[in-house]
This record gives sequence, structure tokens and C-alpha cells, in this order.
Amino acid sequence: MSERFVVVRVGQDDDGVKNDPVPDSGGAEGDSIDPQDSVPILEYSREPNRYGDGMPKESSPFINNTDHDKGNLYDGKNMALFEEEMDSNPMVSSLLNKLANYTNLTQGVKEHEEADDEEGPARSKKPVKSPALGTLIGVYLPCLQNILGVILFLRLTWIVGTAGIMESLAIVVMTCSCTMLTAISMSAIATNGVVPAGGSYYMISRSLGPEFGGAVGLCFYLGTTFAGSMYILGTIEILLTYIVPSAAIFKAEKKEDEPEALLNNMRVYGTCCLTLMSLVVFVGVKYVNKLALVFLACVILSILAIYAGVIKTAFEPPDFPICLLGNRTLQNHNFDQCLKTMKVDNVTVTTKLWSLFCDSPDFNATCNEYFTLNNVTVIQGIPGLTSGVIRDNIWGDYGPKGMLVENKHQMSEPAADTSQDIYMPYVANDITTFFTLLVGIYFPSVTGIMAGSNRSGDLRDAQKSIPIGTIMAIATTTFIYISSVILFGACIEGVVLRDKFGDSVKGNLVIGILAWPSPWVIVIGSFFSCCGAGLQSLTGAPRLLQAIARDGIVPFLQVFGHGKANGEPTWALLLTGGICEIGILIASLDAVAPILSMFFLMCYLFVNLACALQTLLCTPNWRPRFKFYHWALSFLGASLCVSLMFISSWYYALVAMLIAGCIYKYIEYRGAEKEWGDGIRGLSLNAARYALIRLEEAPPHTKNWRPQMLVLLNLESDHTVKHPRLLSFCTQLKAGKGLTIVGSVLQGTYMIKEDEVKKAEQNVKSSMATERTKGFCHVVASSNLRDGFSHLIQTAGLGGMKHNTVLMAWPGTWKQSNDPVSWKNFIETVRETTAANQALLVAKNVDSFPTNTDRLGEGTIDVWWIVHDGGLLMLLPFLLRQHKVWRKCKMRIFTVANMDDNSIQMKKDLQMFLYHLRLDAEVEVVEMHDSDISAFTYEKTLVMEQRSQMLKQMQLSRTEREREAQLIHDRNTASHAALNDKPDTGPDRVHMTWTKDKFLSERNRNRSEVNMGVRDLFNMKPEWESLNQSNVRRMHTAVKLNEVVVNRSQGAHLVLLNMPGPPKNRSGDENYMEFLEVLLEGLNRVLLVRGGGREVITIYS
Repeated sequence: MSERFVVVRVGQDDDGVKNDPVPDSGGAEGDSIDPQDSVPILEYSREPNRYGDGMPKESSPFINNTDHDKGNLYDGKNMALFEEEMDSNPMVSSLLNKLANYTNLTQGVKEHEEADDEEGPARSKKPVKSPALGTLIGVYLPCLQNILGVILFLRLTWIVGTAGIMESLAIVVMTCSCTMLTAISMSAIATNGVVPAGGSYYMISRSLGPEFGGAVGLCFYLGTTFAGSMYILGTIEILLTYIVPSAAIFKAEKKEDEPEALLNNMRVYGTCCLTLMSLVVFVGVKYVNKLALVFLACVILSILAIYAGVIKTAFEPPDFPICLLGNRTLQNHNFDQCLKTMKVDNVTVTTKLWSLFCDSPDFNATCNEYFTLNNVTVIQGIPGLTSGVIRDNIWGDYGPKGMLVENKHQMSEPAADTSQDIYMPYVANDITTFFTLLVGIYFPSVTGIMAGSNRSGDLRDAQKSIPIGTIMAIATTTFIYISSVILFGACIEGVVLRDKFGDSVKGNLVIGILAWPSPWVIVIGSFFSCCGAGLQSLTGAPRLLQAIARDGIVPFLQVFGHGKANGEPTWALLLTGGICEIGILIASLDAVAPILSMFFLMCYLFVNLACALQTLLCTPNWRPRFKFYHWALSFLGASLCVSLMFISSWYYALVAMLIAGCIYKYIEYRGAEKEWGDGIRGLSLNAARYALIRLEEAPPHTKNWRPQMLVLLNLESDHTVKHPRLLSFCTQLKAGKGLTIVGSVLQGTYMIKEDEVKKAEQNVKSSMATERTKGFCHVVASSNLRDGFSHLIQTAGLGGMKHNTVLMAWPGTWKQSNDPVSWKNFIETVRETTAANQALLVAKNVDSFPTNTDRLGEGTIDVWWIVHDGGLLMLLPFLLRQHKVWRKCKMRIFTVANMDDNSIQMKKDLQMFLYHLRLDAEVEVVEMHDSDISAFTYEKTLVMEQRSQMLKQMQLSRTEREREAQLIHDRNTASHAALNDKPDTGPDRVHMTWTKDKFLSERNRNRSEVNMGVRDLFNMKPEWESLNQSNVRRMHTAVKLNEVVVNRSQGAHLVLLNMPGPPKNRSGDENYMEFLEVLLEGLNRVLLVRGGGREVITIYS
């Protein structure tokens, strides 16, 4: 019975101590005893308290799992210092109580049986039985039953005869070594904590993560399902070949049609058998479990009969004569005497054998040439242990399909015509034989080592029983297989061993003729053994699929997680039957065996990898009680699995890996919302740490430079992203490559803003998922926004994996904002990125940028290369055009030539430079000559400085500031109108190329206008004279450059422009914003680019 602990009160009175047990309710509600007059003790309870794999996260009896304890507040005085933390950090006594109540009842057959037994709407609560199975009954015998089976009885003798004793031993040693090493790895995993019911799937998924867990779990499911097909085919083969051959529906009229007729019979009877077994499983699994002991007894009795028969051959070999014609083995179904002629009443007559090779029973009949040239001889099929036949069976005898089974030591006269041999009653190979094929056929005979771990929920001490029972079962079966190979080779004639279906011994099972006391012991035993194994497969596979479906890691399988009211996996059973039918339709046991070998080997491969991975990572939770393991053994086991996969069938191996890979990528694509503390995550952390340390050693070379982005986001008042198109643009620029960190700042302290920070992070992550931005999110709380962004720029990233580029949006409302903090924060961010040697990208009108679903048509990305600051301007369009949004856009590069520059040579040099950079772009050189500063520039500068001075010297109220802003806006509009009314003057023209004649005429014209310029200087307005000439020049540059850019690139999809740096004198920050505003006026999508002070593009390979 199950022993559970619950806390009860012990009341005290004057007479002594009295035990007052609390009703078994799991709590202390309703207890009338004064808490101060009692102490808690532990009492056994039968009520289960389950903690298993929950969704979306696993339940645990440990910290932060207090759902059952809410309301039970601590009212003592000894721990008052910790009373405020009791809701999240339980007391040790509470923790121990939960551990005592921990149970891991089987999630499968057991509950289904109990549910079937209970009737009525109000089911009476029964006491839950404790898992009580020990090592022998719970692990050793189930593993023995699953390992020993159809291949041992139907194919092992044929494998020994075909491959020979030495190569058969090699096959056995390879496969058994693989399973032994896998068992060692499995034992380490199984003893590293409590393993709930689920066995290998649970171990792999929790060790390697949901992606590998789902992939390998489905491979294990397919392997178990095809194993059911193999056992059913073995059952039908025994039935139709050895028990009732007359029951065959399809009968061959000719010898060459026999294989096809057998396959058709297997398909029909196999389908019927599958349907019957599925009905048995559907109606009641408890009957299958009750018959399991009978099936196990059949296996053990059959093996004992084989050993008894081998011992008997040493002193009294059985009489099973084999008829040879020359050195060829004959099928003796249709004749009794191995003679050509015989005397009956002193008259020589022909025998039935004569009729098989001649066209009539007469002596003058026309007979087969080989029959005429050779005599018939009789040899014993089982000479016995002392006969020395072992020498003849040491080496193998492979051959193609149709090759006759011959005794090499018998003399024979070859016939000239062998075309008729396929129609004669010879024993021949039904398939082409070679070593690797035999490995694939034999491997299913060593599978079944997971039977103990699959029953972990029923074991009294799983951590002790699983390693001992599994390893002992493998050791026992390995001994059985090795001894069987040697004894079969030492007792049975080679031609009989190579006779797969026993045609030379009157259709008897070859291993059966060796058994004692009767061949029927093996025939009946193997028949029920195969039936039982098939039922077990059809029982286990649907539950495995149901466990995978209920884990929710493969979305399209969730429908198979449902079943009957008692939890019986009905839908999973239907799918299992359908897949099993595929194996039945293949109809050949030899063809199905390699298929399930692949899936089981995939499962064993990942068990070994899981153990090796956990051992090498040295994760703190990796503390197996089983100590006899090593990562080298696990890697050796994994290598053996891979080798056996490709040895058995390289194309099946590739298909199995492809299936597992597709499932892995599907789970990864759909996003497995599971965190199981798996080893792959630990491996990723170790690999990341190693890579980060390597990156720290030296800065990246120019050839490896790519923008590693820090995206600075602004949030709305409800903590949603203000400019989601900034994330879209980052996605288009990065295309999932490199590092992306998305950061934002909330104003305040973290203690107060904790909930808001978490909410903002969730909103940002949601926006990142919507915009397909792959990266990391980091929202910080800071006393002010300026310090918060500064901290992000300084500390974002880790080691060598830090950002080198900052992407942010242009503060579009900086003029309308009453608080200058917004634009001051922007300018300080520009200064800090420059000081940190980081590139800066500022997107203006970012809300008009294309989304990831847009497809821009024919257009251009214009680059205005004014100054060289590392080549980032030319790299960005190339990266953008890799994305399908910008793929159709062409790249144009503009550069500015001054008066004394040779623009023609500049264009040639730039084209050559782009050619060496492997960039396709149109090149234009824009010539800008020196011209007088226009009145509009003076007016623009005057308005700018007046606004700056007024806002600095006057403490304006909000109303006054709005009035001042409106006044400035009106004056600015008036200045624009005055400028537009003036006719366009000659010096403001922009030329594309300079020639010598044009240069001379322009210089003479400028000289003639010098006096006019001097006169205009005297005509200047008085207020212009007080302007800062530096500001005037800067404004002049902004106005002129804006005119040129708007003239050339107003219709471009995107304009990239060098971003001027902020002034060193902070008193001019407002003017800096005005300069940038004028520079960008009239342009739709603009990306201001400021390099990080290093070359980011190179012409070298």
C-alpha cells in the first residue's frame, strides 16, 4: 500500500499525550485543537498528491508552488522574521511534507483498468496502491520478454547458416554492445531523479529539449508501431508455414509463384490479425496485461527446450534426414523416399522424386540433365554436438536471390543447362544475402531494453531496479544469443541452417527440430510469444503517442491526446493501426525489420547523446545514483548506433534522419513553449560562453563587420511600442543575422515600476514577434530617460557580443514639445554613441517606412556621400536589398564636388571604387560652387537664434510658449513666401559637370559680381549684423544641401545621408536640431547615418 505523510496535531492534557488524528483531508481545517497546545507530526496517508508534467510548465513540490497552501498562513512566533515570505518560500517542514506526498503513478494502463472496473456516476474512492514491483518482476522479466522474440525463433538459424559462426558472433557482439552501452547511459539518466511513467520518451525530451524530444519520441513511436507489424507478420508466418499450411488462401500452381502467394497470404491474414488485436486492445487492456505472464512463460519454456535439445544431440541426435541431389538440397514436401528408383516386389520402379525431375515415370522418360548426372544422398540434418560440423559452419555463404543451397563437401557433376533449375524442387535463397542486410534483420532481436524504464511508475525503487534489471537482462540475452549462435553452428548441418523456411525438413521450423521433447514446443511457444509481443506493441505505441500529444510540443498531434472516458487513447490506437497496416502490406518480415531497426537506433542514439551531453556539461542537477557511466562510453554507444544505421541500410538511415529532422524543424518553427531544463540549452550556454570569450580576444576584422543593432524604442503611456516600423526596418536590415537588442527606458525606480517594466517587456516582445525581429529585449527603469538610454548604450550586450550600431527614431515632435528634454536626450544620445565609437542610424518619418509584407516596386535607394566615415553609407543599401521588401530597388550614390575638384575624375574614381567593392550602383557627382548667402538663410538663422535666446532668458508659461512658437512659425512662413516670389538667380544654379570654358566664364562672372555683393552687404538689415556667422554658414550649408537633395531624391524610396555631428559647445544644441530639420525638409523617408569611427567595408577578399 502507498505510504504518504500528512501533518496531524498531537493534543496535550494533564494526563499525558494523546494522539488525535485529523481526518484524511490533507489539511487542518475543522481541527478544534488549539494550535499552541499541539505539535505537528507525520502520519501515513493513502491519498495521492500528484506532481507531474503539467502545462504550460511542470509542477513541482518545491519553491513557488503554493497553490494548495494559500490560506494556511503561518501563525507561530518562532519564524516571525520570515512570515512575510511564507507565500513564496515555504518552510522546510512544508517542503518535506510535499515530498512525502509525491507519487508517480503510471500514466497509462493501470488507471484505465481501474476506470473500467468502476461503474456508476458516483465512483467510490478506492485506496491507491503503492508501486510495488521489484527488480525481477518489474524490469528483468519484461526486458527479457521484449528482447527475446520473433527473430530468435524464425531467423537466427538462417543468419548463422548464411553469415557463418564468426560473422554471426560479430553481429551479435556489435548489436549487444550497442544496447549495453545504451543501457548504461539510460541507467544514468533514469537514476538522475524521479522518472515518471513515459520511459525513454520522457528521458530524452527532458534531457535534450522539446525539439529533440518530439523528434525522437515520434521515431520511437514509429519503431514500436513497426515492431507490432513485424510481430504480426511473424505470427502469420508461423501459422501458415508451420502450423496450418493448408489454411493459405492463395496457393501457387508453380514453384516460381510461391513467394508471391506467400506475401499475399501474409497481407490478408496479417490484416485480419491486426484488426483482431486492435479490437482486443480497444475493448480491454487488462486482458493483455493478464496474458503477459503466459506469453513470458512461452518464451522461457521455448528457450529451455532449445538448450535441452542441444544437450540431447550430444549423445542421441534426432533423426531428420536431408535429401541431396549431387550437392543440392531438395525440398522434400512431395516425396517420401530419397531415391530415384526402388524395388517393389522385386520390380524396379521409379519414385515420386523421379516424377519431379522427369516428364513421365517411365525409365525412358526425358529427365533433367543435372538429375541424370548426379546421384541422391541422404545426410542427417542435425549431426549433433560431437559431429564436428562446426568446422563447416565457421564461415558464411552469401549469394544472390535464387542461388541454390548446396553442400560444398558433396561431389556433383555440373549440368550444361541450368535454365530449368528455378522450376525444380531445390532449396534456394528467397532474397539476396549480404552481411549488412543480416545486421538490419537481426537488430530487432536486441531491442526491448526500454521495457523496464517504461514501467518506472510501477516500480518500488525505480532508481535501483532500472539499472540492475536492464543490464542483467541484456547480459542474459547476450549470453543466450552468443551460445545459440555457437550451438546452432555446432549441431545443425549448414544446408539446413540456410534453409529459411525448413523446406528440406518437411516444412518444420528449423529451430524446432533441435528442441526437446518436440518441435511443437517451439512452434506453439514462438506463436504465442509473437502474439503477445504484437499485443504489447499495439498497447504501448498509442500511449506513447498520447503522451507526446498531451505534451503539446507537436501541435498537429493534439487530437491524438484524447480518448475514451477512462483515458484509453482511441484516436492514437486508430493511427497506430493504420501505420501498422503499412508494415503488414509490405508483408516481408525481412523487409520490415530494417525499418524498425532505424527508428530504434535513432532512439538509442539520442539516449547516449543525452547522457554524454549532461556528463560533459557538468550541470548542477546531473547527480545520477548509477555511477558506472562515462561520457566516452556514451559517445561510443552513439557512434555504434550511427554505424549500425548505415551498415544496415544507408537509405533507410537517411530517411529516418530526414523524418527526425523535419519533425525537429517543425517543432522549432512552431515554437515549443516548453522549458524542461534540457541539456541542449546547457550546451547552448556553454557554446555561447566559449564563443564570447573568443570574441573578446580581438575586435572583428572589417570583412566580418556587420551592424549589431541596439534599437532604442519609445513607449506610449500604456507601454506599447510607439514606432513598430522601427522594428520592421531593423528586421529588413538584419534579415535575422547578427545581434539585435531592443531596449527601452521607463522613468522611475525599479522597485516601484517592476510590474510596468515586465508589462513593457512583454509588449516589446510581442511587437518583435509581430515584426519578425529576432533578438533580445531589455527594458530598464531609470530615474530619468537620459540616464536610462545612456546605461543601455554602455552596458547592452555581453563581452565581445556587443552592439556596434544604435538605431533610433527622429524626435518628430521636438518643436511642439514644451519640455526641451526630448531633444536634449536625442542630442546626448548622439554624443554618447560618438564617444563609444558606435555607429548611429536615425530614421526620420519612420512611420512611413514599409512593413515586412510590403514589396516596393521599381525605385531607388539614394545615398548622399558627403563625408567618409567608414563606408557604412554604402554597406547599408546592400544589406537592405537582401530583403525582399527592397530587392527591386536600385542603388544610387551621389557625392558633392567643390569648385576646385575635378568632378569627371571623381566620378571615374568612385565607379572604380564601387567596382572593387563589388557593389552595383549608379554614380553621380553633384557640383556645388560657392555662392552668396541668401536672405532666406539670414532670416532662417535670425528666427532660430531669436527663438533660442527667448526660450533661454525668459521663463515662459505654457500659453506664452505656444504663442511664441506660433509667432515664429508665422514669420518662417512669411520668409518662405518672400523667397519664393523672387526669381531664381544665376549663382544658385547647380551644375553636373565642369568644363574649362564653363569654369572661366563662371570665375569672370563672379568677379563682376563682387562689387554687387559688397553693396548688398551695406544693404543688410541691422539685425542680421549681430548674427553668429558660424550659425549663418551652417544654415547656408543646410539650405543649399537640402535643395540639391530634394531636387535629386525627392522620389526615392529611401534617402541615406551623412549625419552632421552635434556642436562641441552645448549652448548650440537647439540650433543643431534646427540645422538637421532644414537639411531634411521636404524628404519622406530619410535615414541619417553617422559612422562609428572605423572602416566597415573593404575591397579585399
